[in-house]
Amino acid sequence: MESLALLHPAALYTLVVVFGLLIGSFLNVVILRVPEALFHEWRCQCRELLELEPEQTPAPASVATGRSRCPACRQPIAWYDNIPLLSWIALRARCRRCDAPISARYPAVEALTALLSLIVIVQLGPTVAGLAGLVFTWMLIAASGIDLEHKLLPDQFTLPLIWAGLALNLFGIFSDLQSAVIGAIAGYLVLWLVFHLFRLATGKEGMGFGDFKLLSAIGAWFGWQVLPTVILLASAVGAIVGLSLIAARKMGREVPIAFGPFLAAAGWLVLISGQRIVDFWLIF
Repeated sequence: MESLALLHPAALYTLVVVFGLLIGSFLNVVILRVPEALFHEWRCQCRELLELEPEQTPAPASVATGRSRCPACRQPIAWYDNIPLLSWIALRARCRRCDAPISARYPAVEALTALLSLIVIVQLGPTVAGLAGLVFTWMLIAASGIDLEHKLLPDQFTLPLIWAGLALNLFGIFSDLQSAVIGAIAGYLVLWLVFHLFRLATGKEGMGFGDFKLLSAIGAWFGWQVLPTVILLASAVGAIVGLSLIAARKMGREVPIAFGPFLAAAGWLVLISGQRIVDFWLIF
């Protein structure tokens, strides 16, 4: 860490952007493969519980193993076609072998990861807080990508974030330990209470349990004091986006909207702005 602090700012920021692009490429793999592995595991468990024949389809590739393949032709992707951003542009968003379109999600995640990583280091510096902030950012991007696509926030992201926040605040990195513990408890209970009140009033489930855990994680990282700001900001932006999509007739009223990405965005803003955004909302 000391060696990073000695780098010229331009060199440091360039290193962060390049590393962010590489991490973004890895996060694309995570967003694609983690849900596939979870769905396969759940099918196997259900078949075992119902005493049915074992799942016949092979287990999908894990995040750490298996080469990237084109979703259309299933051919392995060569390393020179897997360079973040550049390969997508050079291939004109098409598979080299079968000419199937390549989703713009891949370069978008890579660019977003690089940009947010740069902002974190500019704001927090090459410090323990800065490095922790990078991990927090990457976990939020992966969790948000999965939630947007599958309406699912896996425990593999939310639970480690809770424990990581509490561990960091043993040393007061972002908050004192008492505020962090109260934040973890309150973050879960607030949305848990909203969930059950909404279900009693409407007979429907308004959000998933993953949202409770994500807000709990944000409380564990930054303390209970930020929770009203996070909830207000996430709810306001979520409502605006939802109403805009309905007005544009791109989504029906009954179609659920993933709330996790809005919580994640609000939590990330707290990371880079700290007490300033809390003070802004209190004044507002």
